[in-house]
Amino acid sequence: MIPVRKILTPGDLERFLESPCCAELLAFIEALNESVVGVKTTDSIEDSAVVRKLLALVDAVRQTNVDIKPLDTQSRFGNPAFRDFYDRCEAMLPTWLADIVPAEHREEVARYAQESFGNRRRIDYGTGHELNFLAFLFCLRKLGVVAAEDSRALVIHVFFGYIEVMRGLQMSYWLEPAGSQGVWGLDDYHFLPFLFGAGQLRTHKHLRPKSIHNAEILDEFSKDYMYLESVRFVNSIKTGSIRWHSPMIDDISGAKSWEKVNGGLLKMFRAEVIGKLPIMQHFMFGSLLDFSGGSDAAADDAACGHGCADHGNVYAFGQEFPDCCGIKVPSAAAAASARSDGGFQDKPRDLFARPIPFD
Repeated sequence: MIPVRKILTPGDLERFLESPCCAELLAFIEALNESVVGVKTTDSIEDSAVVRKLLALVDAVRQTNVDIKPLDTQSRFGNPAFRDFYDRCEAMLPTWLADIVPAEHREEVARYAQESFGNRRRIDYGTGHELNFLAFLFCLRKLGVVAAEDSRALVIHVFFGYIEVMRGLQMSYWLEPAGSQGVWGLDDYHFLPFLFGAGQLRTHKHLRPKSIHNAEILDEFSKDYMYLESVRFVNSIKTGSIRWHSPMIDDISGAKSWEKVNGGLLKMFRAEVIGKLPIMQHFMFGSLLDFSGGSDAAADDAACGHGCADHGNVYAFGQEFPDCCGIKVPSAAAAASARSDGGFQDKPRDLFARPIPFD
């Protein structure tokens, strides 16, 4: 069964939030979170046979990124070579999943994996695409392909491997933030590394949320904890104080404990990711993630110029065109690449677009 979109109106979203499908998906994410409490990213974790196959899939995606070079452009917006990467992955996913997913579910599961790389038309990426990767893992759990005992390895090895691949795509193809909230978001692209990372730190005896302001702590412990690594990465691509470029992360650092941070991020994920129509209107449902309370019109997925359904059926952000997708936002990764010795370092500096604030 090919997954289709079913959340097109506020009413659809309200019904989804009260549905068994939503409860199961959130329970899966919470179970993954609990599995890494007190666990370092560098801890020795045994991978099952299926986890090793998933890691091979992640490596194959990473190699595809290496093989398909970005085009030389002067634009700070998404690089068109991403579409070649996307098409290559779409063609290869049935092969990559052949030894992982039963044939009768392969097309359905592959759709979630494909959607987790970003949007082909807009050349952007956001928390909705990240959610698709969790949906991909959830499908494998529902099929019994991965077991509850694999949860720790799924987070520490597979999910974080996926995050590293996505960072590579962001730097290579300058993926634009999908529906970016600007400086008021946790991150231009990701949410779950902060959630799982706070889970890792929940029982730490010495590190506190305010530790993110200590550069030496970030350097020493970012390899062990996803939250600190995520903060380090944001600092690496944005200039100035974290108080200015990431005020939400700065505000969270004032919490008294990682337990409060972890619990708060779980609530925030439900409210700001799963609870937002501009994100969930793009999410799809099939036989494994089954939601029957949505709009029938979703099956008629007539695309607008932005790759979304007809604007008449979309009520995100008050319906003002083209708010179904949000406005185009230049990539902060593009700015970092332009400043660094990597990327297009052989090009004269004046070929790059004019910097934006915080460059």
